[in-house]
Amino acid sequence: MGRWCWFVLLCGLFPGAVAGAGATDEPLLVYVSILPQRDFVQRIAGDRVAVEVMVRPGASPATYEPKAQQMAGLSRARIYFAVGVPFEAVWLPRIVAANPAMRLVHTDAGIPKRTMAAHYHGAEAGRDADHDNRSHDPHVWLSPPLVKIQARAILEALVAVDPDHRERYETNWRNFVARLDALDQRLRQSFARRRGMCFMVFHPAWGYFAEAYGLRQVPIELEGKEPKPAQLRELVEIARCHDIRVIFVQPQFSRRSAELVAREIGARVVDADPLPADWFANMNEVAAKFEAALK
Repeated sequence: MGRWCWFVLLCGLFPGAVAGAGATDEPLLVYVSILPQRDFVQRIAGDRVAVEVMVRPGASPATYEPKAQQMAGLSRARIYFAVGVPFEAVWLPRIVAANPAMRLVHTDAGIPKRTMAAHYHGAEAGRDADHDNRSHDPHVWLSPPLVKIQARAILEALVAVDPDHRERYETNWRNFVARLDALDQRLRQSFARRRGMCFMVFHPAWGYFAEAYGLRQVPIELEGKEPKPAQLRELVEIARCHDIRVIFVQPQFSRRSAELVAREIGARVVDADPLPADWFANMNEVAAKFEAALK
């Protein structure tokens, strides 16, 4: 049997042996920092990716330390999608060192960052005043218009690494963006009559959401610190001044200070999770809670 016959036979029996690993349809292994990013990547890539999440459910992206198993798994990853959360400042250099060939994508690149006020300013606590010594707000994934920017970064990285499936990625991306636009339009209409109104949160995660829809976020915790007694008294006055009857908390933080303020002003404590697995379902749920609280 000639060499050509052997080649044809091998192609039929063992296509992977001839085509090579690059031509297989095995899912791309990619890593993300937080759960909402997994949702974004899967909506654009579908079954072309297997997504691993660094920050486990219930943990805080501010203080998370990746497990040894996660760091080992990075050696096989094709892409790491960063989003600007605090743990990345310490860990991204180590993550890159674990796999220098992996593509690092900053999905928050090009998004102007808000800053978190370091102290209260009476009834203006819900706004960003111009003061120094404030940290950047990383919660860019909680604003539909900003998620569109992140979606574009995800699309471009997937196409660069896996150009054979460009058409699939672009179709999924267009569908994702259309759904984001529809949600954004609905929220703009819903909050149009509530512009300038305040809502109170324990951790200041919803600033970009508030900015997008003309609302004002009043945080209890600032710079990772719970308020002192004098600050608590000031918060009570702010809540009374703005007739705030709901305080929003998230499962990654203690509810103690929020419950103290709630008791003082006769308010309810309500969950608003900024780190959901199903982003659209959660955004609709939290938006409905904000709407009800601002009536």
